[in-house]
Amino acid sequence: MELSSAVSELIMFYNTENFFSPQEERYHRNYIPKSGLKNWNEERYQNKIFKFSRTFEYIREEIGQFPMLIGLAEVENDKVLQHITDQEIFEGKYDFVHYDSLDERGVDTALLYDKSKLVLLHSEVYSEIFDIEDGLPNTFDTTRDVLYCRFRYGVTELNVYVLHLPSKREKDVNAPKRKIILDKLKKKIQDKLSQNPQENILVMGDFNENPGDANVQSFIHSGEGNEKILVNSFEELYNKKKYSTFHRSEGLLFDQIILSPSFFNLESDVKFINAQVFNSEHLKERSYRYRGRPFRTYVGTRYLGGYSDHFPVLVALKLTKQIGNI
Repeated sequence: MELSSAVSELIMFYNTENFFSPQEERYHRNYIPKSGLKNWNEERYQNKIFKFSRTFEYIREEIGQFPMLIGLAEVENDKVLQHITDQEIFEGKYDFVHYDSLDERGVDTALLYDKSKLVLLHSEVYSEIFDIEDGLPNTFDTTRDVLYCRFRYGVTELNVYVLHLPSKREKDVNAPKRKIILDKLKKKIQDKLSQNPQENILVMGDFNENPGDANVQSFIHSGEGNEKILVNSFEELYNKKKYSTFHRSEGLLFDQIILSPSFFNLESDVKFINAQVFNSEHLKERSYRYRGRPFRTYVGTRYLGGYSDHFPVLVALKLTKQIGNI
């Protein structure tokens, strides 16, 4: 496939909210498994698959194209991802990258990609295990892996990181864990940029922090001179009160796609166009109390049957010149 100057592409990240495969039947109606999903069964799973596919129909209807890369959070396993990519709307064009993590709830990051446009060159994960009490066995905490993939896109390459950082809860005791993960990831990115300042790098995920929060700000700035090493176009969206999720009455933009400076270089093959929260009316709650928020699958243990408790986020990129064949 030849890529020309007329081509623009979408990059997407979506926290899918507990996308588990159907669980084994238990006799007691009040049984709640490790996933936290009460009475999660085949019917509800199929509805989740249907709603996920509909989300992409709405993207195609409202934006006019499909994302080339789709980062995901809170998916359980390959079975779920295979069911997703088998859906008719994906036309057999998409493959996925996924590794099982040590997350205590069994949810992972993953990446779908259009194999008619992208060639996967390499993938790996970065895991973090946190000691709770030094010197004692079995006293550790685990979290989701950071997924790394490198793709060939025409004659250029893309480095993609997908993350889902530890949750912001209980007086934010997980803030130091998020900092550790982001600091290590920043070091990897700085090493890449020191070797080639024009590396195309995308970091997408649920940061469990807003764009202006300390750990995200530290991540995009160098430690020396406080210069920006990465660009977060979601800062502007947050300032405009564009939110991807909510906690009680507070709007949050935890879902972000952060880019390397190469996408803003006038000489770059692939350039940033814009970023958005895809808060289509179709994906919104319609009840009076929660109107305008994401239509969730669950609230606590109560099943609603919606899409997710997060809206997808998108970045549009444009090819500035012909860059060859895939």
